[in-house]
Amino acid sequence: MPRRKEKRIAQEINEQLVNTFITGLEREDIEALSTALYKIPKATEKFAEHFIMGSPHVRDVDFTRQVGMLEQATDTVLAMVKQLRRIQELEKIKDLNDRLQYIEGEADKLMLDLLRDLYSGRHESLKVIVLKDLYELLERIIDRCRDAGNVINHIVLKNS
Repeated sequence: MPRRKEKRIAQEINEQLVNTFITGLEREDIEALSTALYKIPKATEKFAEHFIMGSPHVRDVDFTRQVGMLEQATDTVLAMVKQLRRIQELEKIKDLNDRLQYIEGEADKLMLDLLRDLYSGRHESLKVIVLKDLYELLERIIDRCRDAGNVINHIVLKNS
C-alpha cells in the first residue's frame, strides 16, 4: 500500500509540473529529483519486506552500523533538498554531496567486510543467503540516497 501512495505522490508532482507549477528550476530536473527521491522509500520498503521474511534466520544479527549509515545518508539528502531553496549557496550543496559520497564509500567498504564474513564458511547456508540479500538491499538504499544527492548537485550546478 505505501508504494502505491508514493507512486501517486510522484505522479501528482509530475501532473502539477505540467499543469500549474511555476519555478526557476526546469521541469526535467524536478522530475529527475522526484524519481530519485521516490526510489529511496521504495528500496527501504523492499528491505523491510525481506527482513520480515528472513527474520527467523537473522535474529542474532546487528544491523546498527548499516542503519547508522543509512540514517546519515537520508539526513544528508534531506539537508540537500532543503538547501535547494538557497540554490546560490553552491559550496554548501557541494559539501553535503561530498559527505553523501563519503558515506556511500564507507557503506561499500562495510559491505565488503560483511561479505568476507559471510563467505568465511562459518555461517549456515540459508543465513548467508538471507543476509547477503539484506546487506545488498541496505547498500542499495544508500546508493539511492547518493543518486538523489547527485541529482540535486546537478540541479544546483546547472542553476548557479
